[in-house]
Amino acid sequence: MKRILCFGDSNTYGYKPDGSGRYDECVRWTGRLQHMLGGEYQILEEGLCGRTTVFEDALRANRKGKQILPMLLETHNPLDLVIIMLGTNDCKRRYQASAKVIGKGMEQLVMQVKEASERNISLLLISPIHMGVGIGEEGFDGEFDENSEKTVKQLKSEYEKIASHYHCAFLAASDFAAPSVVDREHLDETGHEKLALGVYEKVMEVLQ
Repeated sequence: MKRILCFGDSNTYGYKPDGSGRYDECVRWTGRLQHMLGGEYQILEEGLCGRTTVFEDALRANRKGKQILPMLLETHNPLDLVIIMLGTNDCKRRYQASAKVIGKGMEQLVMQVKEASERNISLLLISPIHMGVGIGEEGFDGEFDENSEKTVKQLKSEYEKIASHYHCAFLAASDFAAPSVVDREHLDETGHEKLALGVYEKVMEVLQ
């Protein structure tokens, strides 16, 4: 059995755009991916709302990806593939981080995977979906603003360069899915389905 760790934020967790909870495993892109891959694969879901690459959230504990990833790599060992999709929360106003800075944070996570085991773990780096225009407007998510919208779009290029440098697979979630119009931030059911299809094709390339 091939084991795949999916490490991400609320769009890996499956947070519903209307704030009513979490999509179940039949809707989440990770659950759909498990169904498409079948019993010869095991998807290990590690999505957490608010997770960043390297930034410490003063308002919410345990959101720093760099701090938790090594533990998860050891917990779920052995692994055949690690999928990382982070960066949206790094674009929050309070971090004031450019795409290049966020890329440097992602690079540290890539290094943690590379150094995690004697086994050669494959890595798929996914840049996040874009944000809807006006995400910071009243009634939506005030933690983001227009600069956040611009920065998240620039992560595709930054992550692609990192993936090339470290010989990782790369996929842009924004090539397949868009945020829900409900909150301009999270995947809806259609978004999860489209992303799952894109990730499935890439996983087949990586592991076969």
